[in-house]
Amino acid sequence: MKKMLIAALALATGAAFAYPDKQITIVVPFAAGGPTDKVARDLAEALRKPLGNATIVVENVGGAGGTLGANKVAKAAPDGYTLLLYHIGMATSATLYRNLPYKTLDDFEYLGLVNDVPMTLIGRPTLPANNFAELQKWLNDNKGKINLANAGLGAASHLCGLLFQQAVKIDMTTVPYKGTAPAMTDLIGGQVDIMCDQTTNTTAQIEGGKVKAYAVTTKQRLTTPALKNLPTLDEVGLKGFNVSIWHGLYAPKGTPKAVTDKLNAALREALKDPDFVKRQEALGAVIVTDERLTPAGHKQFVAAEIDKWGAAIKAAGQYAD
Repeated sequence: MKKMLIAALALATGAAFAYPDKQITIVVPFAAGGPTDKVARDLAEALRKPLGNATIVVENVGGAGGTLGANKVAKAAPDGYTLLLYHIGMATSATLYRNLPYKTLDDFEYLGLVNDVPMTLIGRPTLPANNFAELQKWLNDNKGKINLANAGLGAASHLCGLLFQQAVKIDMTTVPYKGTAPAMTDLIGGQVDIMCDQTTNTTAQIEGGKVKAYAVTTKQRLTTPALKNLPTLDEVGLKGFNVSIWHGLYAPKGTPKAVTDKLNAALREALKDPDFVKRQEALGAVIVTDERLTPAGHKQFVAAEIDKWGAAIKAAGQYAD
């Protein structure tokens, strides 16, 4: 605590304007190689130039659905050198975890949202259904025998799966995995039937014909070549079904405003970087350009997401300790 106070006081008295003068660490609360890790590494590269060619590294701190890594940042020195890149779990963990070791809306400085990542509903390659109408019939004909894969409690695929079951009014056997990779492997191999996951995970598999694709979860169709012919779930009958997995950047509570202002300005520049934009668009992700890119807009959005997903999680009765 004493070190944190000293760091904050030093920054508040003028050192903040020299920021950054040492390595910045972006904590990703998941294992390396996943979609959030990919976004963080691309973002770290794009942030270097607007932060004066700073050294920025990504540290993977996985476990407990992302909450271990988030807690590490919440407890870190509030000096701007330890940041968090977290997806929608920032909001859902507030309800999913009964004993969350930090306060989502109180223990962080909100720096801005990065992107929105659409979701896709996909199935094993041997599934007899070739479009959503056929899939819906297959689901109705196979009640009690449907296996719905996800990457673990609180993962994007878990959350989307919850809403999908509620939307079609069919209970499915949820099969959680320790990450997206093993879930996708079993889906391709036919051990499970369907999964709803981010385009960052599914685009290459759809493009390669390794899975069947049925719909996207956005309001409008996507323009990504591999996904542009997929209908939205809304247009095939699941009205109002709109889910995207967003990523946001955070600092520990108490980080001086001079530093958070500089980080927000750098984030705005990074999101215009042509290489970063190109990489995100190739994965079907949409760069944030609205008020959620402001600290206040970001925090207001997360508060609304806590309410939205909290209702769905409570209805499903699925919690973690």
